[in-house]
Amino acid sequence: MIDYAPFWETLKNSPENWYTLTSRHHLSHSTLHRLKHNKDISTKTINDLCRILDCPVECILRYLPNEGDQPL
Repeated sequence: MIDYAPFWETLKNSPENWYTLTSRHHLSHSTLHRLKHNKDISTKTINDLCRILDCPVECILRYLPNEGDQPL
């Protein structure tokens, strides 16, 4: 499963916040809701977040093995 907990920690330590992401950088509330609930987001959105927060992808997400993952 993809976990976005690193994103929230990175956001907390940056000058950005939920408001600036939506108003200044035009991310949708829906996208932030999806991040909050570990739902799928696009690689374009991940790229945008890395650019906005000036960070590597590891500061946005991490992979956690999960029993609920689909079988390979």
